[in-house]
Amino acid sequence: MEDKFTKPRRPGQLIARGVARYLRSLGYVSLEEFIPISGVRVDIMALGPKGELWIIECKSSRADFNSDNKWGNYLEWSDRFFWAVDESFPTEILPAEYGLIIADAYDADIRRSAPLHPVATARRKSLIHKFATKAAERLHNLRDGEFRI
Repeated sequence: MEDKFTKPRRPGQLIARGVARYLRSLGYVSLEEFIPISGVRVDIMALGPKGELWIIECKSSRADFNSDNKWGNYLEWSDRFFWAVDESFPTEILPAEYGLIIADAYDADIRRSAPLHPVATARRKSLIHKFATKAAERLHNLRDGEFRI
């Protein structure tokens, strides 16, 4: 039986894997496909050691980027916003005012820092609570054999 842990990963998922590994080396924890509010699903939400909130959008191709017009709605949910792409991605098409991470399935590197736009205190508290709750739910589901994300 094939499930999300045995079937081949798509290119964007491989980028996300490398980004998550890199973030961990910086002391950040992350969740893929995180929903900060109904109607908004980000590729990666990262929580830093001092409560920093980053959103990283993984793009695997020009077509993937061109077909996504929702990313502008994500900006108010993080302190910093990054694009994550692989080495062959045409980075000149990405808006230059946001951060840039180059990644593969195993690691990543920040090539351009993202400007800081601090999330309001009440929103930060709510997001960190939701992040922790979702992480605990996912761990519980894995432990009980229910592979829901």
